[in-house]
Amino acid sequence: MFGYAVVTLEDIAENCDSMRKPVTSGKREAGEYPYYGASGIVDYVKGYIFDGDYLLVSEDGANLLARSTPIAFSISGKNWVNNHAHVLKFDCYETRRFVEFYLNSIDLAPYISGGAQPKLNQKNLNRIEIPLPSQERQKYIVDILDRFDAICNDLTSGLPAEIEARQKQYEYYRDKLLSFKERL
Repeated sequence: MFGYAVVTLEDIAENCDSMRKPVTSGKREAGEYPYYGASGIVDYVKGYIFDGDYLLVSEDGANLLARSTPIAFSISGKNWVNNHAHVLKFDCYETRRFVEFYLNSIDLAPYISGGAQPKLNQKNLNRIEIPLPSQERQKYIVDILDRFDAICNDLTSGLPAEIEARQKQYEYYRDKLLSFKERL
């Protein structure tokens, strides 16, 4: 019913790693643009080298195996990315987000090299297989996961919704437990 094609990242994304430029902390000029590394924003700098929507995937570090933070994350706008994160560009939002969710859900150990310092090199990144459903199905999946993500991570919507759900749950059990109607 819901078919999918198995593709590699190389098949569905443009790898923009060649445009990355690392800048040591001592040589960075403070500014307004996010400077990204393997696990997110490292600093804010004066210039930018990317402008658009991208998926960053950790290239190295213990987090590739430990997963204390997501190893794939979307970025938008003007920014700078160092050489600790792969930069992938997709044709559409749904595919980018679908791949982001998928990469954060799978075990990448078979693609990781290096002993003391785990590394996901470009060759291994490119060969990761993605079960890719139709564009319509991707949109459906991404919409649902985006809503769950918002509820779980956005305090303005998630916390009130969780409080309301717990309040209803409390009232339900309170009423059940305190109902002393005679039972036959």
